[in-house]
Parts: sequence; C-alpha cells; structure tokens
Amino acid sequence: GGDSGIQCARRRSQDIQIPTIMRYSVSHGCVLRGSMMSVSLRDEGVEDEPLRGDRSALTSDDDLAAIRHFLARQHVVTLATGQGESVWCASFFYAWDESSMTLYLLTSPQSQHGQLMLGNPWVAGTVARQTRNVAQIQGIQFRAHIARLAGEDEARARRRYYRRFPLARLRPAPIWALRLMQVKMTDNRCGFGHKRHWQR
Repeated sequence: GGDSGIQCARRRSQDIQIPTIMRYSVSHGCVLRGSMMSVSLRDEGVEDEPLRGDRSALTSDDDLAAIRHFLARQHVVTLATGQGESVWCASFFYAWDESSMTLYLLTSPQSQHGQLMLGNPWVAGTVARQTRNVAQIQGIQFRAHIARLAGEDEARARRRYYRRFPLARLRPAPIWALRLMQVKMTDNRCGFGHKRHWQR
C-alpha cells in the first residue's frame, strides 16, 4: 500500500524486540537508534515489512518532506482559537497546498470560532492519525495564521477544496487559508517519541 515505504523497522502483530541498530526508511528519512526497546504492536493490518538502507544523519529537508506527506494523507484539522479569556476549539475538513504550506477550510465567520479568528488570526492546532497501535502514532502540532480569502485567492482555494470534497458545493461557506508558521511532528514509526520540526 501507499504506507509501505514509511515504516522504520520490521514489525509484527505481536510483542517484538527492536535491537540496538540504526534503521532507516529511504522514502521518509526515518532513523532509529538506541537501546533495546520492547513495544506492543497488536493491531489490525500490521504486517512484516522490509528494512531499507541506512545513513547517519537527517536534514531539515527530510523533516519537511515527511510533514508534507503526512498532511497530504490526512483530511481533518482541529484548531484552537482564542481572544482574551474567550477560547474555543473546532475541527474541519481541509484541502492541502504543500507548496505554500497552507490548509484551506470552510467555516462561517458568524460561528464562535469564526468570531474569535476574526478578532485574533493567530491559532494553534493538531492533525492526528487515528490508530490504536502506539508504534504507528503520527501527528502534528502547529502554530498558524488564518485569514478569510476573497477575490482570485478565494476562487483558487475553492477550486482546490471542491476537488477534494465535491459535496461541499451543496453547502457553500466562506473559505479560509490556514498558513502554517511552525510545526512539530511526532512520528513513532521512526522510534518512540521521534520528533520532526519545521518553521517558516
């Protein structure tokens, strides 16, 4: 499947031991080093996968590529908005533009979170992969700037959004650009608690 190149160690659907070696996935720059680690990997659909290559260091380009790949494969973002003592969270479907590191979402400016975003465009949020398997946990935390779009920017963003979610045409709403400014990604596929970072 599409995730076959992401795995950073051979895994089985049972308890396993990962010895002290370096393991690296060519497609996502995952390196695993350290002492013996025991993890429970019981979950549906977890199969043996080959180890691929190795190398001694990661670069920021590796982190950026992994973050982009992850965001392209997800579809729900949760935002935390706030102004003074007024705070609120909301979740949205999003369309992703990796070239500008921007997520596009639809929501009403009259909503509670919409009012807060108009008053304070600086937001934080998460995108998380849903899994019960601790060894496959992936997710990002971010800080971003959000703005309601208009004119040609709105038209371009709306075309992108409708390509991904055609049914959204049935209930039009204002479209917003969520411009990522800082990202921290947790990627347990590369070792427990493995972190990736990107900042604009």
